[in-house]
Amino acid sequence: MLKLIQETADFLNSKIAKMPKTGIILGTGLGNLVTQITDKTEIPYETIPNFPVSTVEGHSGKLIFGKLGNVDVLAMQGRFHYYEGYDMKQVTFPVRVMKAIGIENLLVSNASGGVHPDFEIGDLMIITDHINLFPEHPLRGKNHTELGTRFPDMSEAYSTDLIKKAKAIAARNSIKVVEGVYVGTTGPTFETKAEYRYFRIIGGDAVGMSTVPEVIVANHAGIRCFGMSIITDLGVPGKIVEVTHEEVQQIGNKVQPLMTQIMKELVAEL
Repeated sequence: MLKLIQETADFLNSKIAKMPKTGIILGTGLGNLVTQITDKTEIPYETIPNFPVSTVEGHSGKLIFGKLGNVDVLAMQGRFHYYEGYDMKQVTFPVRVMKAIGIENLLVSNASGGVHPDFEIGDLMIITDHINLFPEHPLRGKNHTELGTRFPDMSEAYSTDLIKKAKAIAARNSIKVVEGVYVGTTGPTFETKAEYRYFRIIGGDAVGMSTVPEVIVANHAGIRCFGMSIITDLGVPGKIVEVTHEEVQQIGNKVQPLMTQIMKELVAEL
């Protein structure tokens, strides 16, 4: 693991003169953020040693280095999901590499199904915490102290400081945001009605198939995290309808400008 991480980090360091301190995982809702990154260097995943390759429609596969405003950033266009068949070490490998090249802050986005009765389709949810229901933990196995402590604290998995900044940015721009707990599950099926009820009972406000593994590994590595979800469907009794991946993408595209605005201004304050 250590050798693979260093090998990949060395490759990226040979391509990029100045490494950024901020990493962004461009999930649903942030795809168009790449259009605002200037001075770009794009590196396809298939050319990066030891990197998996994304197989999901809507998830491109490349690392993008450049400037967002005046801030140097690394954007990961296309993430890896457990349901694609990758193990958790592969899913979170890019976060390990981010740490190795000097990333200190990680911003992530995703699409999720809302289970909070007050949520509406198209809402932007600031993630305040998560519940991990993945069957494989990304830190399972031998712990390398070079990567982090054996038993990392998760009491502030999502930085309260970054949450406060994001809420202020949203208010300043008259953007409606909600807050909530994100439940991470394997997918790739969308949830049953009973599962939606279960997630609400155990304390969830939204459910999705990503983010949690990356955030766990980022915390293990000492990287500050901020996350946002787009509520693309509702798992609330009386509001549950059949949903497709294409519809999730369409809803995500509609509110992209709002999430992009929040993330761009947040990066400027880091």
